[in-house]
Amino acid sequence: MTTAKDLFITAMNPKAEHPVGQGDLSLALAGAELIDLIGAGAAGLDGDRIVAGGSPEPEDRLLAEAAAALTRQEPHEPIDDWLWRRGRDLAAAYQAALESDGELNPKRGRRLSFGAERVEAANTPARRRAAARWEEREPVLTALASAVGIESEGSDEETDLGDEVTVVVAGVHDAVMELEAVRQRRSIENAAFANVWRGP
Repeated sequence: MTTAKDLFITAMNPKAEHPVGQGDLSLALAGAELIDLIGAGAAGLDGDRIVAGGSPEPEDRLLAEAAAALTRQEPHEPIDDWLWRRGRDLAAAYQAALESDGELNPKRGRRLSFGAERVEAANTPARRRAAARWEEREPVLTALASAVGIESEGSDEETDLGDEVTVVVAGVHDAVMELEAVRQRRSIENAAFANVWRGP
């Protein structure tokens, strides 16, 4: 399992105070993939730009897709561009992959905000691993979860994530805030448009 899959499973926790939006989660999943690629030596950072590494292709299919999507020519891609490009519909891709692997089961109950279908994490080693990372407040998972509004005890604690991971997490925070600003702007524009049609 990867950090992105652990994050997806964590976001499905029915005890979460706030449901996670598909767009927010997709951006964080792209950040999680980048962090795993950096950890595996498949990528590195030059300032805020991503430089492809020379390590073997990851075994995980989605992570291998992420590695293949890295820009290998100069000028290298900035982190924020990567998050938006790789993050497009990424939550749906992870849901489909986890369902295909038997990690998600159909569920009767409330509809998840980031998925068209009602699903829940199956009782598998992957779910238990994600739960253990979350309960231990593993710093990378906790930082990414915090970026999308999933709260955890100790999420405000200062933790040394390392320079490159810190830069990626900051990029995820910025991208999520930018997405929220777009949502608010559209909401205001839609309300103004509705008022024009409603008239005095």
